[in-house]
Amino acid sequence: MQLDKRVVAITGGARGLGFAMAERLGREGARPALLDVDREALDEAVTRLHQAGIDASAFVVDVADEASVQQAFADVAENLGPVSGLVNNAGILRDALLIKARDGKVEKRMSLSHWQQVIDVNLTGVFLCGREAATQMIEAGHAGVIVNISSISRAGNMGQSNYAAAKAAVVSLTSTWAKELARYGIRAGAVAPGFIETDMTASMRQDMLDKLTAGVPLKRLGQPEDIAESVAFIFANDYFTGRVIECDGGLRL
Repeated sequence: MQLDKRVVAITGGARGLGFAMAERLGREGARPALLDVDREALDEAVTRLHQAGIDASAFVVDVADEASVQQAFADVAENLGPVSGLVNNAGILRDALLIKARDGKVEKRMSLSHWQQVIDVNLTGVFLCGREAATQMIEAGHAGVIVNISSISRAGNMGQSNYAAAKAAVVSLTSTWAKELARYGIRAGAVAPGFIETDMTASMRQDMLDKLTAGVPLKRLGQPEDIAESVAFIFANDYFTGRVIECDGGLRL
């Protein structure tokens, strides 16, 4: 897809991976519509993108809330026109072991609220935003691209029952949408990042960070720009659909 003047919605677009994606796609001429729950961070992100010559706009949304998603996408269409692309990037962590026990006695369990919060944002949010984007693309009569951000954790990761389940499900959504939406000229792809240098990793102790990095064949963490480049490839390659790009430094070789 040629991105010049195309509206691309990016959830979780105010910072981190989402911001890097907006910057990368904006350099290709896209008009990023940043969707995020944090208005202050959105305004700052849009200002930075404008300074870089990128025509970005901000929209506040709670991706886990159907009415909020419908309103945000309606606002995007009203202000910018119907979307041609969507990157489902918004996500949260609520890590905990399923069960933590000592001497045969259970001390802690993952709470239902922490399970549900992650499923609501990381999976239901992808469904809600994907549905709105596909609706706009079909009703506008133009081709489109939906990119869902999964994770290396989709294969299972200790302490992340909720997150791993959601990220695995996101891949299933991707292949399902690729089959369902191809007739309308809509492609769907996914990117599964490994360990990426973000605010979260920056807050880790150095010894923990060194241990994390040692397991990566390339011996370094990825950069947000690496994931943004993978997203840009899916947009650019018109024969890519229903598949997952693993961008993890070889961690799952």
